[in-house]
Amino acid sequence: MARVSDIPRSLEDIFGISKILGDPVAPEMNRRTALTLGGAAAGALIAHPRPAAAAPPAAASHRPAPGTGPHGSGEPTAELAKTWWTPQRQVWTPVGWKGHLFRFDVFYNGTTVCQPVIALPPSGAPTLKPYLAQYRGKDFQLTPVMPSGGAIPRLADTPYYMHRADFGVGIQGWREDVETPVLWTEWRRQEGLVLRQYSFAHVPGAKPVDQPGGPIYAWQRYEVDWVDAHNRPEKFEFALRLSRLYLDHVVGPPEQQEAFLTMQVTPSAAPLAGALRTDRIWNPDGRPLTVPVLDETGAVRMIVGTPANGSIALVEADGHPGVYDLRLTVPAVKGTHVDVLLPMLVQPRADADTEWALGWDGALAQCEAFWTPRPATASVIETGERQVDQFFRRSVQLAEVIAEKSPDSGRFTFLTGSFGYDLLWSTPTSMVSHMFLDLLGRHEVVDRHTDLFRDVQGKRKPPGPIYQNLPTDGFFATPVSLQSFDWLGDHGAILEGAARHALLSHDEAFLERWLEPIVAGCDFIKRACEYTGHDGVHGLMPAAASNDTGVAQQSIWIQAWNYKGLASAVRLLRRRGHPRAAEFGAVADRFCEAFGDALRAAAAKAPTWTHPDGTKHPVLPTKFAGPDSPWPFLEAFDTGALTAVWAGLLPASDPLMRSYVEFFRVGPNTRLFDPHHHTALDRVVLDHEQSSGEPCYSWNIFHTWQLGDRLRFLEGMYGLISGAVSPDTYISGEHRNAMYGSLFVQPLITWAARHAVIDDSLVEDELHLLRLCPLAWVGADRQTRFERMPTLYGPVSLRFRLSGDGRTLTVDFQGSWVDRGPRRILLHPPDLPGLRSIQVGHRRYPADGVVVLSPGR
Repeated sequence: MARVSDIPRSLEDIFGISKILGDPVAPEMNRRTALTLGGAAAGALIAHPRPAAAAPPAAASHRPAPGTGPHGSGEPTAELAKTWWTPQRQVWTPVGWKGHLFRFDVFYNGTTVCQPVIALPPSGAPTLKPYLAQYRGKDFQLTPVMPSGGAIPRLADTPYYMHRADFGVGIQGWREDVETPVLWTEWRRQEGLVLRQYSFAHVPGAKPVDQPGGPIYAWQRYEVDWVDAHNRPEKFEFALRLSRLYLDHVVGPPEQQEAFLTMQVTPSAAPLAGALRTDRIWNPDGRPLTVPVLDETGAVRMIVGTPANGSIALVEADGHPGVYDLRLTVPAVKGTHVDVLLPMLVQPRADADTEWALGWDGALAQCEAFWTPRPATASVIETGERQVDQFFRRSVQLAEVIAEKSPDSGRFTFLTGSFGYDLLWSTPTSMVSHMFLDLLGRHEVVDRHTDLFRDVQGKRKPPGPIYQNLPTDGFFATPVSLQSFDWLGDHGAILEGAARHALLSHDEAFLERWLEPIVAGCDFIKRACEYTGHDGVHGLMPAAASNDTGVAQQSIWIQAWNYKGLASAVRLLRRRGHPRAAEFGAVADRFCEAFGDALRAAAAKAPTWTHPDGTKHPVLPTKFAGPDSPWPFLEAFDTGALTAVWAGLLPASDPLMRSYVEFFRVGPNTRLFDPHHHTALDRVVLDHEQSSGEPCYSWNIFHTWQLGDRLRFLEGMYGLISGAVSPDTYISGEHRNAMYGSLFVQPLITWAARHAVIDDSLVEDELHLLRLCPLAWVGADRQTRFERMPTLYGPVSLRFRLSGDGRTLTVDFQGSWVDRGPRRILLHPPDLPGLRSIQVGHRRYPADGVVVLSPGR
C-alpha cells in the first residue's frame, strides 16, 4: 500500500521516461499522449494499487455539444453552468465588518435581520457564547413591502413558508465600482420603475475591531434606479415593516424544499416589546427631512432621510399591534432616494446623530479606506469570466465578515455561518483556511483566526469512550463556548490547517509558535493508532463521534481527516529536518497500509450494485466499526470512502475508487433521483459532478483532477461555482436552497481553480502549469492573471494571453522560491485548434507537447 516515503518524485520515476516534452528543438511524443500522462501520473502518486476487479467504464456527463463552448471546445463555462439548475431559493447574505461580533443578514427580498444572538442554537447547549446572553430579545427585522393592488399588503395572520409568497427568488448583486461590500437588491415594478436597496456596514471610526460588541450600523439607500420614459407614476409608495425577528428556521418535515431546512414566516413573533414613535412630522413644503424612529426609552431604532417632495409616516400595522409600517413616498425620478441608518442595537440619540452626520457618502468613503488595502501577499485572479473573478473578490471579504473576535478570549475565529450556523464546526470551517484563504495569499488572516486552537490543545477529552483510556496531550478541539458538535475529525482538521498554513506561507514566526503543538498533535494520532484496546480495526483511529449525531463510529471520515493532517505535518517536519519526522512518517505509512487493507476487506464483504454494463461492484461502507448512522445515504458520499483520494489514502486510479465514483454517477441512486423534489437527506448522486447532498463535500473533484478527467473536472468546478453558491452574491449554502450565510463551498472551488492552472500537488517536487485550465480563461482580448499564488515552494505568478490569430500563447511565469524550487516545471499547452507555439520569455516552444521550463532550483 501507499507509504509517505514512497511517493514518486516525477514522471520519470513512474514511467521510466528519461525526458519529458518541451525541448524547443526536438519534442519526443505528441501532445495528446503527454497530456494523458497527467491521469496516469496521478494514479501512481501514492502507490500502484493492488490487483482488483476491473473498473467500470466512465459514465457520460451532461456536457455541451462540441462547438458550443469556448474556442468551439464543448467545454462548460460559468454562464453555461447557470442553466443547469433553477435559481436558488431563500438565500441570505451577511453584510458586516471584519471580525465584528454582529452581522446584518440581508435576504433575497431585501429583508434585513438584526440578530445579535445565535439564530439556530443546537438543543441542550446553554453554554454556547455566554457573552451573548445580554443581547437576548434585542433582535429586529426590517422588511421592505412593495404595493400590491394599489395598497401596502398587511402582515399575514398565520405562518407560511417564506418562498410561498415570492417563490423564494430575488434579484441581487454587489456593487462592482467600490471595494466596500455594498449589496444591492432590486424590485422591478410594473408601475413603471425599478427600485433598488443598497446596504453596507460601518462602525464608528471605520477602524479594525477593538470592542467586538461595539456599535455597528447598516447604511441603506432605497433609490429609484430606472423609470419608464413613457409610462410611469408621478410618485411611488412602499413601506418598511419594522418588527421583531419573525423568520424561523424550520428543520425537517413537513416540507424540506430540496434541503432539510425551510424559512418560515411566523407573524405571531413579530410584535415588538415596546412602542416605536417619531417626532411630529409637519412638512407642507415637501423639503427633505431627517426623521429618527425612537423606541419607548427615546433611544434610536433607526434614522430616515427623505428626498424633496417625498413623504413619511409611521403607522401601526393593521391587525398586528407592536408591528409598524414606515410608509415612504418618493417622486418617480431616477436617482431619487431614501437613506436609512439602521443600528444593530438601539443607540443613544447623540451617538446615532454623530453617525448620521457622516452621511451616506462620508460613511462609504471611510469604508473604502478600510476595505481597499490588501496585504502584500494577497493573490490576484483575473480569468476574464466576470462571475469567477467577482466570486474571489467578494469571497475573501465574506470570510472575515463571517468571523468574530470573541469577547471572552479576545481571539479571532472563523464561524461556520451567519444567521444559522454562527458557531464553529472546526472540520468544515478549517477548509476556509487551508483550501481557500491560504491559497489566495491571505496568510495573516489565517494566522489570526487559527491561533485560538493552541489555547485549547490538550484541555478537552476526545468525543469517544475509547479515548478515555488514552492521554489527551496534543489533542486539538474547538473552544467549548463556540462548539456546536464535537467531532474527532476536528483534531485532524486543525492539524491540517496549521501544517498546511506553515507549508504555504513559509512563515517562520508562525512556525515558531506552532511547531511544538504540531508535533504534539502528531503524537496524539500515533498513540491512538497504536492503541489496541478496542474492537475496531487496529492501526487506525478508534471509534468516536464523527458527525452531528454523536454516534461513536470508526468512520472513514475520522481516518481521512486525521491522516491528512498527519501527512501534511510529516511533510512540514521533513522540510524542517525535524528529528521526529521519520518516526511520524512511519506512523503515516502504517496508517495508510491499515486503511487500504481494511477498506479492501470491507469491500469483499459489502453488498454489490450492478453497473449498466452488467458488472457488479461493492457498495463501500462509511465506517469500519460502530453502530449505523441515521444518515446513511448522505454519509455514503459526503463523508465516505471518496474522501480517501483527497486525503492521500488511495489513488484515484485504484479500482475501488473508480468503481465507487461510478456508483454515484450511474448507480441505483440515480434511478430514484428526482431533481424537482430531491431533499438533501435523500440518496446522494452526482448532479453535474456535484454532490446532491452537501456540495461542499464533492470529493469526486479530486478524483477527476488526479485522473486528468478534464471535462468532468471542469463540470464539477463550474457546477459548484453556479449551483452551490449564489451566482448573485457568492454566498454559499450547506445545501441547495437552504442554510446560506456560509462559505462551505469556497474552499473546494478555490482549490480546483488554483490547481487547474498552478498545480503543486500532482507529482512530488514538480509544478504543473495550465494542466486543466478552462479554455474560457484563454483569450486574445485580455491577459489572464494568477499573481502571487502561494505554493509549497513559494509564491508563483502566471500570466498568459493568446495572440490575435490564435497561433501563439504568450506565457509570463515567475516563481519566488523560499527554500528551493520544484525539481521541474511543466507547462501543458491548452488544446486549442490552430495553436502552434508557446512563447515563454525569449524562448519559443512547439505547442504539440508538454513544455519543460527551466528547473525551479
